[in-house]
Amino acid sequence: MTGDRPNSSPALLPVEGWTRRPAPPHIVLSGRYCRCEPLDAARHGDDLYQAFSATDPPSWRYLFHEPPASEVEFRSWLAETVSGADPYYAVVDSVSGRAGGVWAYLRVEPAHGSIEIGSVHYADILKRTPVTTEAIYLAMRHVFDDLGYRRFEWKCNALNEPSRRAAARFGFQFEGVFRQHMVVKGHNRDTAWFSILDHEWLALRRAFEAWLSPDNFTPDGRQRESLARLISAALRA
Repeated sequence: MTGDRPNSSPALLPVEGWTRRPAPPHIVLSGRYCRCEPLDAARHGDDLYQAFSATDPPSWRYLFHEPPASEVEFRSWLAETVSGADPYYAVVDSVSGRAGGVWAYLRVEPAHGSIEIGSVHYADILKRTPVTTEAIYLAMRHVFDDLGYRRFEWKCNALNEPSRRAAARFGFQFEGVFRQHMVVKGHNRDTAWFSILDHEWLALRRAFEAWLSPDNFTPDGRQRESLARLISAALRA
């Protein structure tokens, strides 16, 4: 693993009172701008196929799967995804009531209190809207506040600059790069690792809630304060 050594909790200290945490239950996570619903092929399939079919093909570049060549192929992928062990969620826009994105809890480690958010993919109709940020916030809040986990991870192809910028914007700390970590679509993948720890979450939660407040947006939908600035201020406080 390469990269500067990040600030972290002291090693080798006992974790007093620690007990195994529950695995994420399949429940709806509700917010102001969206709902994250356990992914259901029958309920969300039509919305997601239509939304992703109209999405810019380059947005699939760093995903583990290619853009669907047909509706049959997409529904086959969706059925395989929901039948797996990882809990996937559909991101449903509260205004339209239609699903336009997915994400999943991956590498769930209840004994260690560690969990990853991954397979994050939004259709173009949701990009650059509060929905995409709130979905990540809801996933974090559930992990830290409801389930009591210690560590929340974000990983991406080290070449995926949009994903790396998103991780930084959301307050994840860069931990380094796992070289030759995977072979994806016939190509080498070096994987960049990021994390948020439980003691960092309280400040980040305040920043997310301030950014997501309706008061932070002008009548035409522009943000008044950036999330990055709010997070920076919260971490300094």
